[in-house]
Amino acid sequence: MAEPSVTPTPVLKDELDIVIPTIRNLDFLEMWRPFFQPYHLIIVQDGDPSKTIKVPEGFDYELYNRNDINRILGPKASCISFKDSACRCFGYMVSKKKYVYTIDDDCFVAKDPSGKDINALEQHIKNLLCPSTPFFFNTLYDPYRTGADFVRGYPFSLREGVPTAVSHGLWLNIPDYDAPTQLVKPLERNTRYVDAVMTIPKGTLFPMCGMNLAFNRELIGPAMYFGLMGDGQPIGRYDDMWAGWCIKVICDHLGLGVKTGLPYIWHSKASNPFVNLKKEYKGIYWQEELIPFFQSVTLPKECTTVQKCYLELSKQVKAKLGKVDDYFNKLADAMVTWIEAWDELNPSGAKSVELPNGVAK
Repeated sequence: MAEPSVTPTPVLKDELDIVIPTIRNLDFLEMWRPFFQPYHLIIVQDGDPSKTIKVPEGFDYELYNRNDINRILGPKASCISFKDSACRCFGYMVSKKKYVYTIDDDCFVAKDPSGKDINALEQHIKNLLCPSTPFFFNTLYDPYRTGADFVRGYPFSLREGVPTAVSHGLWLNIPDYDAPTQLVKPLERNTRYVDAVMTIPKGTLFPMCGMNLAFNRELIGPAMYFGLMGDGQPIGRYDDMWAGWCIKVICDHLGLGVKTGLPYIWHSKASNPFVNLKKEYKGIYWQEELIPFFQSVTLPKECTTVQKCYLELSKQVKAKLGKVDDYFNKLADAMVTWIEAWDELNPSGAKSVELPNGVAK
C-alpha cells in the first residue's frame, strides 16, 4: 500500500509577510495561490479608504487603508505617501516577521524557458538565506547556487560571504523603464530570461524596483522607507529608487549584501508614459545630483545600527540636497519621522500580534 503523501511545510511560512499596495480588487492573487496561500498577506490600500477591496477566499491577510494609517501613526502618518504605491512601506513597518516580500498587483506568475511556472517567492527566500559576496566579484555569479562555486583566484578569506539583506528580482514582458525610454520604445518587451543571481558589489549603486522585492526586515527594515511621493509632492516613481540608494549605502557600511537577478515575474501592464513623465521629470533632473551624493556619502563608525545610519543619512540629505530643492528638506524630516514611527511600532523584543483576516487593529 502506498504511503500517504505529505505536503511539505512552505519555507519560512511563519517568518515572512507578503506586502501588497493596491487600489483595486486583488483578483491577481488567484494566479499566485499555489505559492502565496500559505503565507500571511499585508494589504495596504491606497486612495479612497471608503472603497471596498475584495480579496479572494482562502488567504490569510490584514488590510490597512488611509484611515487605519492615520489612526495607528497619528501625526507621524505624514511620512506615509498617499495616492502612490510608496504607501507599501507602511506594511513593512507593521509587519512583525523577519522577512518581507513585496509585489505589485499587475505582476503575474512568469514561466521559465522550459515552460514551468516560476515560484518567485521560493527563489527570493533562497537568495536571502544564502550569503552575499560584495567585496570581491565572482565571475560565475552567485557561488552558492547549485552547479557554481568560487572561481580560481577568489580569496579564501572572503568565501564565507556576508548576510544577505535584500533580494531584488526582475521582470519579463513590460520592462521597468522611465517615461522618456517608454516613449521612444513603446513596443519593447523583455523576453530575455537570464538564469543568474549576483551580488551587487560594495560601492556600486543600483536602480531598485519595488515590484518584485524581498528583504530581511531585521537586518535592513528601518531603511526601507519609500519616501514622500504622490499626492501633494513634486515627484513620483522614485520611491523604490530612493529606498534602494539608501539601503545600498547602509548595507555597504554595515557589511551586508544585496543580490539581484532571479526570480522573474511577468509584468503585465505598461503604465501611461505621459502620466509617468509628469511624475518623473523632476526626478530625472534631480538624479544627476542625487547619484553623486549617494556615491560620495560616508557614514561614521559610530553608526552601528540601521536606525543610526538612517538618521545620519537624513542629516546629510538636509545639509547637501536641501540646496537642490526644498523638497529634500521635507524628505529629510520625513526620514526622521519614519524612524520614530518604526521604533514606536517595533520596540526591542516586541512579539508578533495575531490579527484577524481583513481587520487592522
